[in-house]
Amino acid sequence: MRKNYNLEKRKYVIGGFIVIIALIYLIRLFNLQIQDSRYKASADSNAFLKKTVYPSRGLIYDRNGELVVYNQPAYDVMLIPRDVQPFDTVDFCRTINITPEQLVKRFEDMRDKRLNPGYSSYTPQKLISQLSSQDYGRLQEKLYRFPGFFIQKRILRQYNHSTAANVLGNIREVSAKDIENDDYYAPGDYTGDLGVEKSYEPYLRGQKGFEILIRDARGRIQGRYEDGARDIEPISGRDLKLSLDIKLQEYAESLLVGKRGAIVAIEPATGEILCMASNPTYDPRLLVGRERGANYKALLQDESWPLYDRAFMAAYPPGSTFKPTQGLIFLQEGIIDLNTAFPCHGGYINGGLRVGCHAHGSPIPLKPALQTSCNAFFCWGFKAMIDRRSKYGSSAEAFEVWKKHLVSMGYGYRLGVDLPGENRGFVSNAKFYDKFYHEGRWSANTIISVSIGQGEILASPLQIANLGATIANRGWFVTPHVVKQIQDTVMPDEYLDRRYPTVDSKWYDHVAEGMRMAVTGGTCRRAALPDIEVCGKTGTAQNPHGHDHSAFMGFAPYHNPQIAIAVYIENGGWGATYGVPIGSLVMEKYLKGEIAPDRKYMEEQMLNARIDYANPKK
Repeated sequence: MRKNYNLEKRKYVIGGFIVIIALIYLIRLFNLQIQDSRYKASADSNAFLKKTVYPSRGLIYDRNGELVVYNQPAYDVMLIPRDVQPFDTVDFCRTINITPEQLVKRFEDMRDKRLNPGYSSYTPQKLISQLSSQDYGRLQEKLYRFPGFFIQKRILRQYNHSTAANVLGNIREVSAKDIENDDYYAPGDYTGDLGVEKSYEPYLRGQKGFEILIRDARGRIQGRYEDGARDIEPISGRDLKLSLDIKLQEYAESLLVGKRGAIVAIEPATGEILCMASNPTYDPRLLVGRERGANYKALLQDESWPLYDRAFMAAYPPGSTFKPTQGLIFLQEGIIDLNTAFPCHGGYINGGLRVGCHAHGSPIPLKPALQTSCNAFFCWGFKAMIDRRSKYGSSAEAFEVWKKHLVSMGYGYRLGVDLPGENRGFVSNAKFYDKFYHEGRWSANTIISVSIGQGEILASPLQIANLGATIANRGWFVTPHVVKQIQDTVMPDEYLDRRYPTVDSKWYDHVAEGMRMAVTGGTCRRAALPDIEVCGKTGTAQNPHGHDHSAFMGFAPYHNPQIAIAVYIENGGWGATYGVPIGSLVMEKYLKGEIAPDRKYMEEQMLNARIDYANPKK
């Protein structure tokens, strides 16, 4: 009898199908019973309520131990959707002071998985956030009328001062992206937003805890499971001590009222930022509570950009505050010595090119050039370096050496301050000019403006202040930072270690002396303080969009410096108009604690001065 091979094959095919179907069922059962947590959550939620206990967020103090940011309780209305039973919505809305329409909208938003990706009818969901104390009290008394609802206690921030908003930052509710990027967060949690609240979030937030509560057959809470033996206590966040002197910060901000710009002061020996003021600014208390969203939107739409911290986010032409870097580079490269003098007959004149300057003696060497802020000296020095093909081979190679020194001093790249959003500024490279002017077709004269801090040079006030700290230290700096100490934690090495530019330390004394001469008998005379040897450098940065910017960079005392500072006032005119007196006042306030009676007139001038930004060319 012949075998029917077709029937034989069919037997294996049918058997294969049976095996595949069995495997599918087994895999599905495994997924439902072991991997899929929804059914377990459903079963657990019938008997237990796992309630998150939020930790206290770390407190923030200033360098003198004054409490700056602290916590206050807030209350969110939570619910487990499957446990909610029909309730008196009118009574509920009256109790927590919202309209029925608002309540409907909140339920819709809660169930919208685009807005609330973690939605599940078995797990706690937030309905309303940040009840006032009065609303919380009323709801607590009536909570038994609303099955499925409970109140979750949270922590909100509060501020003792209306200052340093962008440095401190704030907290906000987490987004879907935050939850995706960090397993710590769940819908409804809060996280740091801007400032130290954001950059030190892992230290400030602490660790959440949990309470496991027992339900009865009707879902009512009967007490703690196993008397709390399975509960997890929250761990409070770590406290921060800022390097800021909050009183100095307030004073600096008061001097900026009516002006746009920034003030940055640094303790040279440590890199600790003593104040970092920016204006326009805002009261950090605006971003607390249920009005946070509306207030934040208004700040975003404000055309003066109060959320934009000009101290480290802005990039300006540094103007003549840049000249000390040029003197240091020329000395390091052997382009000049301390006796090299260049002519200045009303400015730098070379062929058909002219860069203007003001009246002073000519020719002059480096120190008097810093004293008088001579444009011509630094133009001639730059030309002598960039066009010295016998030493560098080409203008492009000479420029790259020049740029390397600048980068080592903290220009052109982010310094690494411990705040989000730092601007790197701008220092072009040779390829930039090769592309713009064509390779080999440019020289020092083509880009001469960069030698005096104009043209393709941009720096933040933080970078300018850091140069002051570097000169004050005579050739090194510590990465500027606003946090001085983290509770029970060693600060990262980058905020402890010294950084050395490529210019030898022996040259810094000479530049510091030139800056001292600028105060005793040069462009910075208004910075002079009784009994304190101040060193300074003015800056008047040209501005094609309006009046020139007023800048100042300096430090004090000359020996054993305690403070380095940069002031930048948009459309402020000459450096001596705003930059110098404001910088002098901030240094005096920090070093002496008060302004001398014979300098009160200057303080009043700066406090009351206003710049008309509606007509910036005036």
